[in-house]
Amino acid sequence: MRFFFFTIGSLALLAAGAAHADAIADRQAIMKEMGRSVGAVASMIKGEKQFDAATALAALETLDADAHKFDADTLFPSGSDQGDTEASPKIWEDRDDFVKHIEKFRTDAAAAAAANPQDLDALKPVFQQVAANCGSCHRAYRIKKD
Repeated sequence: MRFFFFTIGSLALLAAGAAHADAIADRQAIMKEMGRSVGAVASMIKGEKQFDAATALAALETLDADAHKFDADTLFPSGSDQGDTEASPKIWEDRDDFVKHIEKFRTDAAAAAAANPQDLDALKPVFQQVAANCGSCHRAYRIKKD
């Protein structure tokens, strides 16, 4: 009987650990996709690539979609600060502020996609607002590993 409860308890702990690992992997995958989108637009703004309205819109729409996938409860559950992650403990210490960062990012990403910029001058301000969200959240809630 003890073996049964030990086994059930062990399986529960393994499942909880796997759930946290999945949350970490899920948020890292979303972050990587957002990074690719930011890179596509940033290269146009920096003049490294020619402006392309379709590419810019696709990147902004991806950022908007990813912003809506970015749920604090799903991607940052309690205990998912352990493991291969750059998430700062501040996420769990100041959850309300972290959620405000996410909500602002969602709002600005949606506005940028809706703007559907047709030239570089129209792209710059909407993208800069989205990128500013990324930067402020990373400064406050990311621990950059070497």
